[in-house]
Amino acid sequence: MGESLTVQGANGSYPMLVKPGALSEELPGFADERGFARVVVVTNTTIAPLYGEELVKQLPGGHLITVPDGEEYKTLETVETIYTSFLEAGADRSTLIVALGGGVIGDMAGFAAATFMRGVALVQAPTTLLSMVDSSIGGKVGVDLSQGKNLVGAFKDPLAVFADTNVLKTLPDIELRCGLAEALKNAIIGDAPLLIHLLARGLDPAEETIRRAAAVKVKLVEEDRLEHGPRAFLNLGHTFGHAIEKVSNFEWKHGLAVAVGMVAAARLSAQHGLCKTELAEQIERTVEASKLPTRFSGIEPADIWDAMKHDKKWRDGTTHFILLKGIGVPVIVRDVTRDEVIGVLESMKN
Repeated sequence: MGESLTVQGANGSYPMLVKPGALSEELPGFADERGFARVVVVTNTTIAPLYGEELVKQLPGGHLITVPDGEEYKTLETVETIYTSFLEAGADRSTLIVALGGGVIGDMAGFAAATFMRGVALVQAPTTLLSMVDSSIGGKVGVDLSQGKNLVGAFKDPLAVFADTNVLKTLPDIELRCGLAEALKNAIIGDAPLLIHLLARGLDPAEETIRRAAAVKVKLVEEDRLEHGPRAFLNLGHTFGHAIEKVSNFEWKHGLAVAVGMVAAARLSAQHGLCKTELAEQIERTVEASKLPTRFSGIEPADIWDAMKHDKKWRDGTTHFILLKGIGVPVIVRDVTRDEVIGVLESMKN
């Protein structure tokens, strides 16, 4: 696995392979070498005909479980249907689960694997740019409640991550831009040269760019697996972004909401005196140059604030925001006031 990153998990390290053909050329052999007689692939209705149906034919004892596509289905109810399908497929504690899809599938299938029979083996097979650079790494899995995103979950390290860059050829442009938002976020918090590269060349070459963006997350995960400290830096823009998603009933896609959230976090940073106004303006120009949104409409700032109250990063009713002192210098700031947040959001309405 020469093209792989190594991620240190709770019980040892695991590889993240980033290359064209990783699904068809590497994953079947990996499952066979590990001695799995039954492999269950969990995917959605969009990915199943593109990649899932062919993949299960190559896997030992391959079985395909398909769930509806969309964040609105990332629920405990859907997980219960996955458990039932596991049993119908004859899955047991010696079965390998493959999460084939974007962040929603990775989170939900990963949570099912973490909890079915108190835990079965998992491989992450991300099919979106966003999940390749972010959500497939680090072992966080979970589902949403009506009150907010990812409020029920666990930490579940995969045996490996197989990021097949061939699948990006069928990814809609909006999904590529969502992934680019997370790559920008990783560059802003931990790799200034990557930020310059993304502005100059975008994702070219894809494998190198994904590995560099992913490496930022790998470093923070290894420092702080359970998110008690530095790993929280990966949430830059997410407190705003998750709230925008929730208030819009998920009409806003995650990456686009995070893009707006990064602009809001940068403005809040300048307002707090953590950085110069020029930095906030630079980040806004960077987001805009990447053809990502920097404004929102049709949502009230007060509703966004109310949705933030269910963000799992709050502690004892106290706000926790990831803000910036500079590129590569994120900080955790507590006790940001409602008026400060509302003021920033009002300045960003279309």
